[in-house]
Amino acid sequence: MNFNSFIFILIFSLFSSFKIFESHIPSHFPEPYIPESNQLTIERIKLGKKLFFDPILSRDSTISCSTCHNPNYAFSDRKIKAIGKNGTILERNTPTLTNVAYNKYFMLDGVNPTLENQALVPFHEKNEFDLHILIASDRISNNADYVKLSNLAYGTNPNPKVITSAIASYQRTLISGKSKYDQYLNKEIELNETEMKGKNLFYNELHCASCHNGFNFTNYSLTNNGLYKFYPDSGRIRLTGKNSDRAIFKVPTLRNIDVTHPYMHDGSINTLEEVILHYMSGGNKHENKHEIIQPFQLNNEEIYSLVSFLKTLTDSTFLQNH
Repeated sequence: MNFNSFIFILIFSLFSSFKIFESHIPSHFPEPYIPESNQLTIERIKLGKKLFFDPILSRDSTISCSTCHNPNYAFSDRKIKAIGKNGTILERNTPTLTNVAYNKYFMLDGVNPTLENQALVPFHEKNEFDLHILIASDRISNNADYVKLSNLAYGTNPNPKVITSAIASYQRTLISGKSKYDQYLNKEIELNETEMKGKNLFYNELHCASCHNGFNFTNYSLTNNGLYKFYPDSGRIRLTGKNSDRAIFKVPTLRNIDVTHPYMHDGSINTLEEVILHYMSGGNKHENKHEIIQPFQLNNEEIYSLVSFLKTLTDSTFLQNH
């Protein structure tokens, strides 16, 4: 292949990938930020997807990214806390990857600034991949398919940057915006009476939308919701050292919330009804608890209506198309 042919193929690939990705973004969503250094291409997405589902990246080749981030559960795992290498129980609940391209920071306490950096974490954790990423690079360099894909995607043989960039590229395609509620917003269907009552509670009578707002049902803030008086997990303070960041965690998206149970950073709440009861109680006293968390009352019918509305945020196509 001569240089001019290579440039033509590269430009065509970039354009085609952009059009494919652009058509995948719902009309009522903004375009996500994609770093200039890792623009999406078909080859990068293909390589990232292959890596995401391949246990070759773990020391004993038994777990992959998809072990904890299962597409059937909106890329979470329905376990109280994630299960790592040799069945080891990890410290936190697995967050969904729903619309992760829009996240401003990563990990449940927001300690990582980019998806590319986030992809490094499992390699360093002894109870997760427990495999130096240089060794992982050597492993996949012995696989002809990976070598070919790597060169098509990034113009070089597999290396740590290729691995993290490709996985991030695939994750940026995990866009969910075809739920029943999205269809309602697009005037394609109507919500039933119970769901509409729940919507009114969510947006007008309660403070749910103060934190869970916008197209992705999160304001991307870091806060304390009064889950405990004393937290075994110190939260964001491990990054900043500031007492004001003790037991501070990300406000998660509510998209696909019905399939990503159990809830909270430690998986300590099993059902949506129990989550609502927690907030109705006003939470536990903690020095950093957000002031908006105050007691309120709902009857059983109102709780049912609110849960019914939350269930309209499930995107069945997202759960099936990966």
